[in-house]
Amino acid sequence: MKKAGIYEIFSTLLMLLLLFSCREKAVPKPRGYFRIEFPEKQYTYFDTACPFTFEYPVYGKISYDIAGNSEPCWFNLEFPRYKATIHFSYKGINGNLAEILKESNEYVYSHTIKADAITEQPWFNNERKVYGILYDIKGNTASSVQFFLTDSTRHFLRGALYFYVQPREDSLAPVISFFRKDIIHLIESFRWKSEV
Repeated sequence: MKKAGIYEIFSTLLMLLLLFSCREKAVPKPRGYFRIEFPEKQYTYFDTACPFTFEYPVYGKISYDIAGNSEPCWFNLEFPRYKATIHFSYKGINGNLAEILKESNEYVYSHTIKADAITEQPWFNNERKVYGILYDIKGNTASSVQFFLTDSTRHFLRGALYFYVQPREDSLAPVISFFRKDIIHLIESFRWKSEV
């Protein structure tokens, strides 16, 4: 009887041990983000009284009401579905290119407070006389892609992509990449009307 009692206690302990040891520890799941659906890339021409033309995505909407600004070639390319806007500002050059470039650089580098890195990709198209720089601003910044285009003598256009949501680079990365390709297409299709 003593042996049967020891075996019963041992088997009960073994069953309890197996029962409680098979449970998985509860681990919190990482935060997930919504899947983002992107439209097919299609472009249309921007051709107004401004001294330039380019192709922009058909899923974007041009708007001119920039807080009461009366400059005719200051406009926005809005993407309401993604809470994104590319702000454009045009300036004529009157011997003040260095000053305009300095101001444009200050806008880009004002993001260094939050930026992890800022890279510059020069752009040269001698045939069309389109020169500029594409800036990629890494980190949780309000603007992640900016650029400027100039003919270096008469015209200067600046663009900046902004999102109207809390900047989280990891969740915005696919959208930034999507619109960066549109910006590159815009730059590649860009022409000064005086050079056409």
